Amino acid sequence: MKRLRYYADSSFLVSCYLLDVNTSVASKYLLALKEPLPFTALHEIEVRNAMILSVFRGIITADDVTKAWIQVQVDIRRGLLVRTALAWNTVFRRGTRLSSSFSAVIGTRSLDILHVAAATSIRAKHILTFDTRQRTLAMRAGFRVGP
Repeated sequence: MKRLRYYADSSFLVSCYLLDVNTSVASKYLLALKEPLPFTALHEIEVRNAMILSVFRGIITADDVTKAWIQVQVDIRRGLLVRTALAWNTVFRRGTRLSSSFSAVIGTRSLDILHVAAATSIRAKHILTFDTRQRTLAMRAGFRVGP
């Protein structure tokens, strides 16, 4: 399998599939990227849950979630997203080190840490995120960050 150089967190992916303030930027960045993005078990639960939470918050309908999730599945079949298995023990060990080094200073949440640790474990070079704390953590961990 070709090495995946980019890792998109859930904030970026949700903006690709649901209309929000970051959708325009995410879509343009994704079109310019021209290479697949990993899609892990962490993405599976977090992206889908973010979509479902949008229904709870009254932002979108359940039908919108169904349509968006179908598009995620289409993009997996088309190879735009690549199902990527992670060695979770390694991800959690790296996450623990990231937390110890940066959480007291940055205030990162566990899921932010897990995304950066996951990107580290697949040896990505770039992290795509709209999350401010995760962006800071990723930069301190040595990643190039976009968009």
